[in-house]
Amino acid sequence: MDATRELIVAITGASGVVYGVRTLEVLRAIPGVRTHLILTAAGRETLAHELSTTADEVRALADVVYREHDTAARLASGSFRTDGMIVAPCSIKTLSAVANCYDDNLVSRAADVCLKERRRVVLVVRETPLHLGHLKLMTAATEAGAVILPPVPAFYHRPLTIDDLVDHTVGKVLDQFGIDADLYRRWDGAARVAAESGPGPGVGTGRALDLGLADQ
Repeated sequence: MDATRELIVAITGASGVVYGVRTLEVLRAIPGVRTHLILTAAGRETLAHELSTTADEVRALADVVYREHDTAARLASGSFRTDGMIVAPCSIKTLSAVANCYDDNLVSRAADVCLKERRRVVLVVRETPLHLGHLKLMTAATEAGAVILPPVPAFYHRPLTIDDLVDHTVGKVLDQFGIDADLYRRWDGAARVAAESGPGPGVGTGRALDLGLADQ
């Protein structure tokens, strides 16, 4: 029996394409996992604004790449078995499509297929602040079986770089699929964390979160 795990990763047009790219990087290094990428036109545009990585370099991280509007692709059918889907980042437009079963492209169709087949769908919704319409969409998507996982960082593990913050969210996403990529320190009690951690960023520590702006 084929033990390969098939995971769909979609990158849409919300800010935070780094979450999807980092997810692909991590999964590429894990044996037995094959990734299926959908990179939308809006995702490519945001990528050009936010990262130095090119669309071709992102596509090269995946095992299989699909066109955004190829609704005849195998991901559009429940007969093609996958372990689920990650949408990172998930725009409000995509959230709305998933919540309302509006399958006008392969991202929303693949998510709809995963939900109807009772497979895990994780939506890394990247928007703030949220109005009532956004919250209702999240409720509807949750009722359909999706997991709403916004990129909300923890600080108990004393992150010092943007990479630390990104890895925390990516680690939480992969936890939903039972994949432990060892990307962040897990909570193991206040006393132990205090003993093992140095001073993190914050008031009076003399250390700041590295935003990568030193040369600008």
